[in-house]
Amino acid sequence: MSGRNRLLLAGCGWLCAAACQAAPDFAAERASGDARYAAAWVLAGADHQGLPFAVVDKRDARIYVFDAAGRLLGASAVLLGLTAGDAAVGDMTRRAPASLTPAERTTPAGRFPSVPGRNDKGEEIVWLDYAAALAIHRLRPVHPQERRPARLASATPDDNRISAGCIVVPVAFYETVVAPSLGRARGVVYVLPESRSVRSMLGAMELSLAQ
Repeated sequence: MSGRNRLLLAGCGWLCAAACQAAPDFAAERASGDARYAAAWVLAGADHQGLPFAVVDKRDARIYVFDAAGRLLGASAVLLGLTAGDAAVGDMTRRAPASLTPAERTTPAGRFPSVPGRNDKGEEIVWLDYAAALAIHRLRPVHPQERRPARLASATPDDNRISAGCIVVPVAFYETVVAPSLGRARGVVYVLPESRSVRSMLGAMELSLAQ
């Protein structure tokens, strides 16, 4: 066997082994194919670098938080930016949230190293991108007309677009799942795109996922 063929077989063996090991534990939680692919991709390549991580599925308006070994710590509905889109506003460090137009209220997609922190009011949050003012935070009291608790509790993702761009989770979920993991140490958060495919964001590695 030639050296080239040995290398090819070795590469195939590594990829197959990685794919077999890429088995995030979603427990009994429902999850889309995109969310399952993303979590498996993270584990197959150890892209999370041994840190806790989360996958935010914008199309399904849900978040999945995992420990470093890929075991699900919890899942929840989320509220997202008012307008669909995957790009961030470039000058958020000089903008107040109230100044954003509806078209600017998007939740950007991407891979974000997360850092526990506080906002300007001293509230504990998880920063994804400080310059873009992007964070995961608890549901806050707002105008009743926005019906945020009802939107989180609804059976579909159709009414979960309401925030200025941040990823908003129920208070109990933040305190019992987010705070003990992403809120105590660095992590990685993968916000899946909605204007392009998940594979185009993460890469073209093909994984055979057990359903």
